[in-house]
Amino acid sequence: MGKSVVIIGGGIIGLCSAYYLIKDGFQVTVIDQSNMDSGASYVNAGFISPSHFISMASPGIISQGIKWMFNSASPFYVKPRLDIDFLKWSLAFKKSATKAKVDQSISAIKNFNLFSRELYEDLKKSDEFNFHYERKGLLMCYKSYKVGEEEWEIGKRGIREGLGVKNLSAREVQEIEPKAKLNIKGAVFYDCDAHMTPNDFMKDMFHYLQTNGVIFYKNEKVLDLNTSNGKITEIITKKRSILADEFVLAAGSWSSIISKKLRIKIPLQAGKGYRINVERKTNITIPAILCEAKVAVTPMDGFTRFSGTMEIADINHDINPKRCNAIANAAENYYSDIGITVDEKENAQCGLRPISPDGLPYIGKSSKCSNLTIATGHAMMGWSLGPATGKLVAETISNKKPSLNITPFSPDRRF
Repeated sequence: MGKSVVIIGGGIIGLCSAYYLIKDGFQVTVIDQSNMDSGASYVNAGFISPSHFISMASPGIISQGIKWMFNSASPFYVKPRLDIDFLKWSLAFKKSATKAKVDQSISAIKNFNLFSRELYEDLKKSDEFNFHYERKGLLMCYKSYKVGEEEWEIGKRGIREGLGVKNLSAREVQEIEPKAKLNIKGAVFYDCDAHMTPNDFMKDMFHYLQTNGVIFYKNEKVLDLNTSNGKITEIITKKRSILADEFVLAAGSWSSIISKKLRIKIPLQAGKGYRINVERKTNITIPAILCEAKVAVTPMDGFTRFSGTMEIADINHDINPKRCNAIANAAENYYSDIGITVDEKENAQCGLRPISPDGLPYIGKSSKCSNLTIATGHAMMGWSLGPATGKLVAETISNKKPSLNITPFSPDRRF
């Protein structure tokens, strides 16, 4: 009988970790404080995105963020607050937002995404799942030539990294997306990206794991963790005490709160993103990002999703109508025949994405706890990096050589 593993967190990272752990013969229990049917793993854009090789902590984001800070409808909104963790994170973010650090991380992020895309395709080809998955690339659509030039500079770096990238005129975009009526100057097209319908995958994976012996405890919050000799011995919830040999912390934006109980500091801030679903025909067939508005557009299984914005305002699930309106307005500005209804905006949902100061996730063991593997901090790439993270978690616990170099993602790295 294999060793037992408890995973704290039932989102995309937690479920993918459970999948690869049971493949390696472990007994797995997943515990989550929610009902496991909402949150960032369910409301995201569904992108598998090797194109997103630039860290969120990039040069210029600080000055742009200061301008946007005073506009609650802006694509990137930071609500200032006198909180020591937030202030320390902000300082670390500022230190990380340099060209040298971004350049250093590009290959690691790109390779991580490509590996995860490969694993998604392996899962799709297997007879274990039936989720929606398509690889049609991604259009980075721009309305001004200035933004187009900026996007093409990134695109040229993508070409140097071995990705397939083209700079398309508005006419060329219309040729590959003829019915969508895009009102743009052009787009940078990445052929390496794919997209999915998150709910489909999460339901498929949950069913597979439950069928294959994974135990789930929903609506149970971790209240405490007992330790002995630098190891976790048990997890305490309101309902039970859970013993295990190994533990995985994959609780998204809540991970830093839980890690404090172990005196492990994981700098994180919750970045709220919103989504609006349009369950009408939109004629959109290729995923896109509306560059100036920072809005993602995804043709999913039976509907189109418009999602985006980054709101750093502590942990909460409050819906800000101004941010929903910003997404709706972007959809209508870029697609001349799209109109978002009042009902569609009122049905908007949000999710919290865990953001590290340098835009890289935390994956691996901390030197402060020998039987804890940390997997969080993926920011906007959690969905894209789900399977690869799960695979790396399983390899770490199995003491196998990791498929990727995880040194850049060390939970003990300093900022």
